Amino acid sequence: MKHFIEIRWHGRGGQGAVTSAELIAQAAIGKGKYAQAFPSFGPERRGAPVQSFNRISDDKPIRERSGISEPDIVVVLDPSLVIIGNVISGLKEGGTLIINTTKPLDYFVSEYGDRWKIATVDATAIAKELLGVNIVNTTMLGALIKATGLADMEAFEEPLKHRFGKLAAKNMAAMKKALEETAVKELKVG
Repeated sequence: MKHFIEIRWHGRGGQGAVTSAELIAQAAIGKGKYAQAFPSFGPERRGAPVQSFNRISDDKPIRERSGISEPDIVVVLDPSLVIIGNVISGLKEGGTLIINTTKPLDYFVSEYGDRWKIATVDATAIAKELLGVNIVNTTMLGALIKATGLADMEAFEEPLKHRFGKLAAKNMAAMKKALEETAVKELKVG
């Protein structure tokens, strides 16, 4: 029986999907959990579709090293990938789908029904406003926190300082704003 949560990140080269996976793993490890982060690249160029992955366990080391084909959580950094990237492939029934989009939450609820918990946020607008760039990695971490409760903001303080140095405060602000602005449609139970 699996004792860990699996996350699959979908983005484009340069958006920070790999960094997002690394940061959530570092945050989990910093809180005494076990975690893995690893990427999967196609053609390595800016703008090309990219996937990265996480496994996180509260209490047991993770010995599995294979790819993730049936994630518990899917995070989509680039909204165009929802259409062309088959991002929901393998997403477990009852899992969580988190999307960077300008479309309202109800659009995705009507599109996907009640199979998954769905969360949406305009991470692009937040990143442009607070970071000055269209790199949504830390913004989507805020959405992940809101949708799943998998971590808390405090867990990211050290990983952000280590990764971004003096820009850590701006990235933390982007995470916080995404946490506040993410809309979540809970899965109906029963």
